[in-house]
Amino acid sequence: MDKTREFFAKFKTDIDKLKTEIPDTLQGFGGLFQKVMKDGALTVKEKELIALSIGVAIHCPPCIRSHVQKCLEHGATRQQILEAASVAVVMAGGPAYVHLPMVLETLDDLQNGGSDKK
Repeated sequence: MDKTREFFAKFKTDIDKLKTEIPDTLQGFGGLFQKVMKDGALTVKEKELIALSIGVAIHCPPCIRSHVQKCLEHGATRQQILEAASVAVVMAGGPAYVHLPMVLETLDDLQNGGSDKK
């Protein structure tokens, strides 16, 4: 749980600092995120699974951890999360494959070690 808890604590601190340094960037991205990541033709859960898969495919640890958390928050099962991450391996090969342990670690930490929130 330490790596996941440390990630979310540091990420929150970093974002809070950036809110004063580059508020327009954070507001712009936040607005885009809110507009796109809501129920539409796809559910938020489906969109979060897609975002997780992309995070794995592009090798983005913060994306992986954040979207595993959001997948869980929106009702995705452990198996759905792992399958979404597996799709990334099909599309991105070995570099995505080596990020699967981070998906598993984050899942284990969030499901078994408490309820960390961003």
